Amino acid sequence: MPTRVKRPSILLKLSITAGLVAFQGYLGYHLLTGAFGLESQKDMLAEIEVLKARRASLETEIEAYRHRIALFEPQRLDPDIITERSRELLGLVHPDDIIIVPDEKD
Repeated sequence: MPTRVKRPSILLKLSITAGLVAFQGYLGYHLLTGAFGLESQKDMLAEIEVLKARRASLETEIEAYRHRIALFEPQRLDPDIITERSRELLGLVHPDDIIIVPDEKD
């Protein structure tokens, strides 16, 4: 008795091919427009530049605070700074000081 081999259907081959092409299209679409795609990479690079500039300004501010804190170290204590700061906080002046009051209109 001869055996008959069933040939695969052309529709099965076409449907598998169409499915794979659709999947490649899906991947290609998300390569361009996805959350980490090529278009959003430009936005991320721009945001990185903004954050670098912000970081530089914050580092400058931190360095200024470190310098002001270093002025109050007991080994390097400057009497002029202490006098100036205490006068400002307490609102006191010496009798021989000249006080300049700014005009409110300015």
